[in-house]
Amino acid sequence: MTSTAPTGPQPPAYDVLVVGGTGVDTIVLVDDLAVPGGDSVGVPPIRDYVAHTGNGVALGFHALGLATKFIDFLGDDPQGRMILDRYAAAGLDFSHLPAPAGTPRSVNLVDREGRRFSFYDGRHPGGLRLPRDFYLPYVERARHVHVSRSPHAEAVFADAVRLGRTVSTDLHAWDGEDTSAHPWAYGADLVFLSAAAVGERIPALMRQILEHGRAELVVATDGAAGCHVMQRGDAEPRHFPAVAPERPVVDSNGAGDAFLTAFLSRRFSGAALEACVLAGSVSGAYACGSPGTHEELISAAALAAAVERAERTGPAVPAR
Repeated sequence: MTSTAPTGPQPPAYDVLVVGGTGVDTIVLVDDLAVPGGDSVGVPPIRDYVAHTGNGVALGFHALGLATKFIDFLGDDPQGRMILDRYAAAGLDFSHLPAPAGTPRSVNLVDREGRRFSFYDGRHPGGLRLPRDFYLPYVERARHVHVSRSPHAEAVFADAVRLGRTVSTDLHAWDGEDTSAHPWAYGADLVFLSAAAVGERIPALMRQILEHGRAELVVATDGAAGCHVMQRGDAEPRHFPAVAPERPVVDSNGAGDAFLTAFLSRRFSGAALEACVLAGSVSGAYACGSPGTHEELISAAALAAAVERAERTGPAVPAR
């Protein structure tokens, strides 16, 4: 459902523009994240899901009622057609250009506790970039821009900043050492990442992002341990505990994207930091309660109700 890019100056049409990051996950359910002995093992049914981070962020914002636009490259292949069908069914406004190497894919192992390990096939050629005349009209019409960590989306930062748009990104499990992440780490106003690959170095890495970039806020999610939040001017990150999931954890795929979209939806409305964290934590926990990637997306009404229940059992406040 490719659409023609708008031309000429127009008023903002989108609350959020999401750039890059769609693909398909093949999920394999296993007992443990380890290769067993022998040369084969039986597993439950292996399924494909429309997935990857831009997909989760775009569908998440859309489900929460924000006017969302999503743009990316997409392959002319069965995976691409699967993605287009999903977006058409959801009513997500998606425009794309042909991906010369096809649609990105991942094979994700998910163990009995919902933890996952991903074999990621990004497959886009190294020099592939979104043309400026394709993405710029959408940036001009958006209030906020989310740039996925995809090399072909990097150039969007400069134009978004020039136009005065706020920009967010997700560094995922960045270890703080890989310099290819610097344009995202230092180019966004709102930076999200996972603490999984950083461990005890997370305070230093969060300070690094704030000191070397334009970020005003850095959020490091840490699974069942909650999250760490640091704003410009803070001496140290603040830790917030996780909320108790309301249903059994079966699959953590997509939890970080769910956290980000709920957190930012509250921030866009002017909510206090504690309210943003609580909404993100509730949404992330909700995402872990269904199999697959981004298959069940929390709505604005469901999020509000779940947040109210979480507040009664104990709000997300900085740990003492």
